[in-house]
Amino acid sequence: MLELVFLGTAASAPSIQRGLPAQMVLYRDERFLIDCGEGTQRQILRSGLGFRRLERILLTHGHLDHILGLGGLISTFARWEAVDRLEIYGGRWALNRVRDLLFGVVLRGARPPVPIDLIDLEPGILLESETFEVRAFPVTHRGPGCFGYLFREKPRRPFLPEKAAALGVPAGPVRRDLVNGMSVTLADGRVIHPDEVLGPERDGVSIAVTGDVDRVDTLVNAVQGVDLLVCEATYLKRDVQMARQFGHLTAEEAAWLARAAGARTLALNHLSQRYRVGEILDETKPWFPNTIVTRDFDHFQVTRERITLTNQELKDDEMLLDDVGVDNGLLE
Repeated sequence: MLELVFLGTAASAPSIQRGLPAQMVLYRDERFLIDCGEGTQRQILRSGLGFRRLERILLTHGHLDHILGLGGLISTFARWEAVDRLEIYGGRWALNRVRDLLFGVVLRGARPPVPIDLIDLEPGILLESETFEVRAFPVTHRGPGCFGYLFREKPRRPFLPEKAAALGVPAGPVRRDLVNGMSVTLADGRVIHPDEVLGPERDGVSIAVTGDVDRVDTLVNAVQGVDLLVCEATYLKRDVQMARQFGHLTAEEAAWLARAAGARTLALNHLSQRYRVGEILDETKPWFPNTIVTRDFDHFQVTRERITLTNQELKDDEMLLDDVGVDNGLLE
């Protein structure tokens, strides 16, 4: 299972309802903060996620509405000692701005509270384990070194407990060894091979976050078949010239990308105060019905069986998003 929590969903400036851009992806004991707009540390506290194990920050680009929250976060880490190290990934231009912010303004020659590694990104695999990988892919926005991110469980063969039980395979380490591809010998001397208790290989689930972007035709392959596509929708098509001027998308273009890539669900963020939720959905539904206009603290849980949306502040507000035609127009 992959999870994603929206900490800020506004474009450029915060509103009463929306903070500046930030999202957190969770996989097992891994946590990845994507962007860190002003006020992100307060949003992390309000969400209940806290700062523990928050050791990796992935920047989509270096504009101030996506990085200014790093100053406050580092200042808090200096007091709370919440993490042992911090890795900040991004393009070179973004990292140069972060270096100026952290070392020129916040720390001003003082020793960082924890070791801080600024890691210059290249497209491709960023992090990888036996079961999971994170990829960075280039996007076009204003300025160089802009990236989106793909989080993906690797394909695996599911364990079939009914077959294991029929063969007399006991619970515990023996079954774990079979899941890991090793043959085992039972107490009665029989040898059980993984193929006897594992089903056909199936794809893991995936989440893609585009960040700010001004064109979608170059992104189809990068987000092909993704389960949850997070894409900006800063403008509506009636303001397409303004979108081009500032390097952003219309909601219709985001929906086109979701359809062209065969995404399962589209989550729109980086939202302007000038539009109502209903207007945005009216523009996206003809292209991609399974669209959600996100709110701060929306929490997506992505499994093979379903995608579930709850809100961290509205605990009883839950939707299953696997049925095409889901409508959150009442969330204006």
